[in-house]
Amino acid sequence: MKKYLFALSLVAIACKSTTTTVTETASKAEVSVEKVASASSVEKNLSFLASDKLNGREAGTEGINTASSYIENIFKKNGVKPYFETYHDTLTNFDKPTYNVVGMVEGNDPQLKNEFVVIGAHYDHIGTAKAVEGDEIANGANDNASGTSAVIEFAKYFGTHKTNKRSLLFVLFSAEEKGLLGSEHLAEKLKSQDFNLYTMINFEMIGVPMQREALTYLTGYKESNMAEKMNAYAGKNIVGFLPKAGEYNLFKRSDNYPFYEAFKVPAQTICTFDFENYPYYHHVDDEISEMDFEHMANVINEMIPVLEKISNAPTKEIKMNTL
Repeated sequence: MKKYLFALSLVAIACKSTTTTVTETASKAEVSVEKVASASSVEKNLSFLASDKLNGREAGTEGINTASSYIENIFKKNGVKPYFETYHDTLTNFDKPTYNVVGMVEGNDPQLKNEFVVIGAHYDHIGTAKAVEGDEIANGANDNASGTSAVIEFAKYFGTHKTNKRSLLFVLFSAEEKGLLGSEHLAEKLKSQDFNLYTMINFEMIGVPMQREALTYLTGYKESNMAEKMNAYAGKNIVGFLPKAGEYNLFKRSDNYPFYEAFKVPAQTICTFDFENYPYYHHVDDEISEMDFEHMANVINEMIPVLEKISNAPTKEIKMNTL
């Protein structure tokens, strides 16, 4: 999320509030989940994306271009096709050459395949930050190699299983750290092409668990029934409400928001950074060693059947809430 949240996170860490709780929104009845993603697979991808040789993946640099090539190769190997002529979606609103990576898995239903679900995360980071013990590379393991790794696993699953009736667009955004520029560019571009968007689900900073009732929280929780439907599809409480997400208006601070602005459909972010569980936002210590790969694999495995049910629902069940 955007840079100034670091200061807010430090304040929150110093002043933990007993009122910051994730509310329970669904039955805790356990539903068995197939373990599709392994901790080792997640660790492999995140370790590459957050390695020193990518120099913090700043938009417009060789490091992020290396990351994009890595992601594209995974897409190719797993049956995820380019949505445009290539996987590259070059930004027109940034002063250096950089691009989103956009892949598609076409839906298998003759009618529903014309509707799209966008599943995204930003893969850029800030490059460098204040040096600590000679290290100035801001590797961005949690922010947002973690979300990127989740989207990679989702793409691998649907690219090989083809179980989705609606078409799925898997997007890794560049220049989020420059002001949501990658998602803004793509949302406007797709809108101009009469893209039929059902919903957009973004993944941001899922590298460490919350010590709360729900596995994750959803930004813009009250804007739609997305959390309610996700929990119903999961058969348990995997998505909750974090009051601080509303207090700091996180709904407008990640790559979901340009899609909401362009399409006025549910477009929200899944996250586990709760202002108390991770002190290294935009910090050089946001390193691979700080990540909980078992937790990340669990989030991914819990989300896969939810995304599957979203893509296969006979009608558009996720809707904006009305006053």
